Amino acid sequence: MGNPALSEDAVSTGAVAWVLTSAALVFLMTAGLGFFYGGLVRDTNIINTMMMSVVSMGIVCITWVVFGFSWAFGDNGTGGIGYFIGNFDYSLWMNLDMKMWGDSGLPGLCFAAFQMTFAIIASAIISGSLVERMRFSAYSIMLALWSLLIYAPLCHWVWGSGGWIAEMGALDFAGGTVVHISSGVSGLVAGAIVGPRRHVDKELGAANAPFVILGGSLLWFGWLGFNGGSALSVSDGVAARAVATTFVAAAASMLTWLVLERLLKGKSSSVGASVGAVAGLVCITPGAGFVTPGWSIAIGALGAVWCYMSVGTLNLVDDTLDAFGLHGMGGIGGAIFTGIFALDGGLIYTGSFELLGKQIAGAAAGVAFSALGTALIVVVLGLVMKLRIPEEHERSGIDQHTHGESYHSPVKKYPQAQVSESSDFSESDAVC
Repeated sequence: MGNPALSEDAVSTGAVAWVLTSAALVFLMTAGLGFFYGGLVRDTNIINTMMMSVVSMGIVCITWVVFGFSWAFGDNGTGGIGYFIGNFDYSLWMNLDMKMWGDSGLPGLCFAAFQMTFAIIASAIISGSLVERMRFSAYSIMLALWSLLIYAPLCHWVWGSGGWIAEMGALDFAGGTVVHISSGVSGLVAGAIVGPRRHVDKELGAANAPFVILGGSLLWFGWLGFNGGSALSVSDGVAARAVATTFVAAAASMLTWLVLERLLKGKSSSVGASVGAVAGLVCITPGAGFVTPGWSIAIGALGAVWCYMSVGTLNLVDDTLDAFGLHGMGGIGGAIFTGIFALDGGLIYTGSFELLGKQIAGAAAGVAFSALGTALIVVVLGLVMKLRIPEEHERSGIDQHTHGESYHSPVKKYPQAQVSESSDFSESDAVC
């Protein structure tokens, strides 16, 4: 797409305000993910788990500025290499500060910063499959490579100018394939290569349920910018539709998940409420701007059942926090639901399987590329450095060994005050 010179008349102040606000909301999601994941692990690993989310804010910000954005959104034309990768025109975000981004009404830097927050949260999601056993240094290097070699090309295929999935006509409003399928599948593959945890009772449950509730709530809050901001405008009602469907699908999924827990386990848990909401958020993401709020109820309910079954039956490796069950399978389910319920081309409106077929093909491409590419990155990385933490660290907890910090801060003890017999103090003077 062409990028005309920046001018006051071309800039849409409303769109800029909305997209920059949405960028801040999506950025907050990574912190929310840290709390969400941190609450689900042993208390001796909470800091390390949260750091595996937080560090993506630093690593992926830099990789996205240096090459990532340009490889994802640079225009190499239609056909040939342009189907698969961008160029170097926007490396170091050059040529963006004084350029409009197509006809969006957004300065190029505004669009690049918004897309950066997506790359950050996608990278952080992978940690859910690797916590409690992977070295922080190896994980950090893997994130840098993954953001450049997997996320950026896949982003180009789906959203970039000339990308082959975009040219095919598959729909992905806010990242069902780009963010969730890529991260969920990549986490599963990386976790399988690194190997399962040792000396861990997988039935212990969440160590800190309030962290999970807080994290899930922050994710839901930030997701309104994740989906709503992807409209890149506030003038045509698409952003309002995306926000509305995001609210509704998450609510329907949460309630469905609680009912499933009640029926199958006898109790509805607070952790289940948060996980259920996240499942609905993932499933509505690819179709948020393409479906009606009414159909988003169906997507949320179906998505809860789909992800609940995935978490329970498809955990073939030690996918620690079910990143694949929620994000990978949720992204796949969301792509399929979009092919069924989309206003323009959906199966229930047209009776045609054309869009649904394209959705399945795009999702399958995302699965295959993410799996093979991540496997190559992790295997090569394992040849040059250790991937796993030492067994004794894994047994006793990672926080102190890796970060020199502990979730349970030592309590400073003060000597008890001595009260002499002549003191005027009495029990009646104490404030209880």
